[in-house]
Amino acid sequence: MSDQPAPLGSLLRAAPPDRLPEVAAEHLRRHYAADTVEVLVPDLTFTRLHPLLGPGDHPDAAALRCFGSQRPGTERANGGPVRLHLPLSCWGERVGVLRLELPERPGGDLGDRLTADADELATALRAASAATDRYRRAQRRARLTMAAELQWDLLPGRSLGDERFLIAGQLEPAYDVRGDHFDWALDGDRLTVTVLNGCGDGMEAALLTSLAVNAMRNARRCGADIVEQAELASDAVHSRYGGAVHTATLLLEIDLVGGGVAAVDAGSPHCLIARGGGTERVPLEEQLPLGMFGEAHYEIQRFRLEPGDRMLVVSDGVHSATPGGLARYGASALFSAVRRTRLQPATEAVGTVMRGLRDYHAGAEPEDDAVTVCLDWRR
Repeated sequence: MSDQPAPLGSLLRAAPPDRLPEVAAEHLRRHYAADTVEVLVPDLTFTRLHPLLGPGDHPDAAALRCFGSQRPGTERANGGPVRLHLPLSCWGERVGVLRLELPERPGGDLGDRLTADADELATALRAASAATDRYRRAQRRARLTMAAELQWDLLPGRSLGDERFLIAGQLEPAYDVRGDHFDWALDGDRLTVTVLNGCGDGMEAALLTSLAVNAMRNARRCGADIVEQAELASDAVHSRYGGAVHTATLLLEIDLVGGGVAAVDAGSPHCLIARGGGTERVPLEEQLPLGMFGEAHYEIQRFRLEPGDRMLVVSDGVHSATPGGLARYGASALFSAVRRTRLQPATEAVGTVMRGLRDYHAGAEPEDDAVTVCLDWRR
């Protein structure tokens, strides 16, 4: 084992974007005497991990625990090599898990170097995903519909965070999502979040949502506030569709220092806050969905987060689901699901809410697609 390993980051930056796992594996074998090395990436539902280097798709409970908790794990059986799992994450985005076997349990400087190498690999994989289909192909268990392809490509990521906050989102059904969507952007101490529920089905819904999202991004990237973002998107949708279709949208601008939240409620997504042992819906006055009328005007409403708060935004495919004539999922079952997330990070909480929704359907096919976004404010 070399005392001064070559920096993995420079090797990855010089490598072809589709060969990053092989470059990392060779580096770990050469400088850390690693035996088996595997890079595991999650499927679109975040319920399974798929190998990039080896064949097959065998279960690995330890890797899934590492992925969920974002904490390293080690195990050793019968005096054999130490199996190490390291989370691969970048700016709060869970990229996957690095699994390797070492002669001895790493500690001190060796453990720090391995963690740094895992961070370098995660950042490189995140950047390379735009230049190769290899990693996205590994995440798919089935072919996406064209509408779902558009929606997944439009996402900003699946999670984002730092010492101030952690935000995560999930779309379902993953392989057939249509008009529901989420977007976010961080600019200094301001986090902008939007959740959309596009009107219609299939490609038409996806194209409508794409138009609205890109219009809001266009305004946001010019420095516009959420009122201007909503009004530009509404004008763009109405200009294209003449009011025949629209997209219900909740726009939020969060002050990550003081916890103040500015909101434009343009339709059906609901906002909830879990604080202490309780969960309550934020009482916002609903305004017109984007694109319903020409030259629509919107007003900001305000509320405040407290340190330790969890905020969830759910589309009507979540809060209004009534499978088999049951009461709306958002009437009480949603609040029960939120309570079950109390000890989970936001990245796991969105999955718990969506699993609760699937269980509520009891095997019945959902009538609508769904989105859940969860924000933990740590200040």
